[in-house]
Amino acid sequence: MGETRFIVAGSFIDGSGAAIRRNVFLQVTDTIITAIGSAADLPRHAGEAIADFSHCIILPPLVDCSISLSRSPSVDREVRLAAEAACPAEKTAMLERHLRYCHAHGVLGVADGDDPSGLVAGYRAGTAQGCTIALRTSGPLCRSSLDCGANSPAGPDFLKISYSPNIEDAEAPSPRLTPEELGRIIQHRGGRKTVVVANGRQQVTEALAAGCEAIEQGYGMGEANLRKMAERKVLWIPSIVRAKNALDSVSGGGEVACRFSTRYVAPGKPVPGAEAFWQKTLAGQLAQLRLAGKLGVKTAVGTGAGSVGILHGEAMAEEMKLFLKGGYSLAETIRCGSENGAGFFGMERLGRLTVGRQATFLIARGTVQQLPRKISYLEGIYVDGAPSIAYHKNLVKTA
Repeated sequence: MGETRFIVAGSFIDGSGAAIRRNVFLQVTDTIITAIGSAADLPRHAGEAIADFSHCIILPPLVDCSISLSRSPSVDREVRLAAEAACPAEKTAMLERHLRYCHAHGVLGVADGDDPSGLVAGYRAGTAQGCTIALRTSGPLCRSSLDCGANSPAGPDFLKISYSPNIEDAEAPSPRLTPEELGRIIQHRGGRKTVVVANGRQQVTEALAAGCEAIEQGYGMGEANLRKMAERKVLWIPSIVRAKNALDSVSGGGEVACRFSTRYVAPGKPVPGAEAFWQKTLAGQLAQLRLAGKLGVKTAVGTGAGSVGILHGEAMAEEMKLFLKGGYSLAETIRCGSENGAGFFGMERLGRLTVGRQATFLIARGTVQQLPRKISYLEGIYVDGAPSIAYHKNLVKTA
């Protein structure tokens, strides 16, 4: 039997969607949570084995279900092109930087859906157990039957298929998949789960008919498709921050560098009607999210980080704020940002905090009303029962 330690939290969110608990202790033996109870019942003999975070919130690690680690989110086109043309060492350095950004914001699991050069898969193979973040990759994004045919069943962890262009893309690249091709690809997926990017009623209907396990984006898919997803237990990754980011950028004709709270406006004329379009698009997606919650559609948080202006790590809190705006409670939002994604992508060491699971969790200073904003200023991160050696809190000197 290993050493037993106790961790006290002022507030505790377990990631199941259950009500937030106050004044809780976690008993940790080796790397496992062995008991959870009221701080009033904390064993009196615990002594120095107690870590007191009674001024903080404990919550599960986050999982970003839509990310591209090998792409730069810079709004400067030249920077993005330079990143694509960089040498392998430079690309690896950028990937590691993006992973550090994720870790700093409590994102300890990512599903990379666009790894055209195999950089993420190669990095994971090279680091083996050394990486602090659970990585899942689909390999190259499948945009045509040729792309998908190049994937072998023994390769990627899951398949991500582009059946519609990303909602913020003005034009769809060609060739596009036909419904028949989509069906054949999913039928021969080799036991892997499939995530299909699809927007509009018809495209989502066809993706569901083909047998996909998850829909990403799903803008304008309508109530009938949401009901089908609830019935068939199909995961939805709404990626709302894409529309929010597009709305924030329209005042400069699409040339606005949006970093959520701060805008850097570059020269350019506004596109007529663009602001009204994105306002309607964002409102429609939030309305769909509200309906999905009522219908019982399982949802997960995926940011699209690596797309223009969507930052790795930081975008997670922004997407979660939109879940709250869409009518989800904080506890439900945390479940969508942790347990639902971890379960779908088979990240066994992440997800809900309960007895028998790994003692991997986040510590946020303050009150629950300050979440998810406080995710950007975590007090600490525990991995397998011990403080993460990769996380360093930014110290703030006070008078």
